Amino acid sequence: MPELERLAAHHAPAVLRFERDSRAYFARYVPDRGDDYFAGFAARHAALLNEQERGTCHFHVLVDDDGTVLGRFNLVDVADGSAELGYRVAERAVGRGLAQEGVRRVCALARDAYGLRRLVASAALANPASLAVLRRTGFVPDGDVWLDGEPGVRHVRDLAGAGADATASP
Repeated sequence: MPELERLAAHHAPAVLRFERDSRAYFARYVPDRGDDYFAGFAARHAALLNEQERGTCHFHVLVDDDGTVLGRFNLVDVADGSAELGYRVAERAVGRGLAQEGVRRVCALARDAYGLRRLVASAALANPASLAVLRRTGFVPDGDVWLDGEPGVRHVRDLAGAGADATASP
């Protein structure tokens, strides 16, 4: 199974490759990052590492045996024991359960390594795979949201209380 690693400077080339290779695929479900993201990638990567160092975010990559990044699993806006979860898996890696496993692992890190008690995640209604991952990893619907003009569902997961380790069956 690929390893979930905390984002580091040496991941930059593999993360850039991951984002470029799956750009069109990602754009089917979430807004495209735009050309400026790729043109200024080095500065953006350094800024993410700075945010991570300050503890306001925790970024992770799912790395295959050959160093290829297969997914990103991020905890952003960390405050008051809570954070927002975001994730994406490379087009070439879909259908292997990597999103579900990555979310499970980052939830455990959120609780055990970062001391978080609650995670929030949102997914568009047009992205049923992401909605299913959230349900299968213990997130529960918590209301409707608009995500860049598209209807979606906000989910929450309690990491501290009963059921913190529970994950629903597929």
